[in-house]
Amino acid sequence: QVQLVESGGGLVQPGGSLRLSCAASGFPSSRYGMAWDRQAPGKEREWVAGITSSGSTYYADSVKGRSTISRDNAANTVYLQMSSLKPEDTAVYYCHTGFGMPGNIRAYWGQGTQVTVSS
Repeated sequence: QVQLVESGGGLVQPGGSLRLSCAASGFPSSRYGMAWDRQAPGKEREWVAGITSSGSTYYADSVKGRSTISRDNAANTVYLQMSSLKPEDTAVYYCHTGFGMPGNIRAYWGQGTQVTVSS
């Protein structure tokens, strides 16, 4: 079955860096766009970054210039490299994708990985 497993979260000091990973299995991930969202305590989930099957990348203004999304199709893995981290980046980060027949697209989400930015 389709699985997305995030890893790489943790506690980091302000100004630090982290690389999140999303390992995909159960589907040909190279054919589909992938994205990262995050949800901070008490806030709605927000889209962070996305990468198309061809490698085009897109970022939310809140992380633009500080984050890089990339993919390794051979490893079926998508990464989110984050730097210059701020306390407001603290959130659970989720990897997701979506595919299916026209009119019946299904979304798939990982379980999330916690990122805490604090001194």
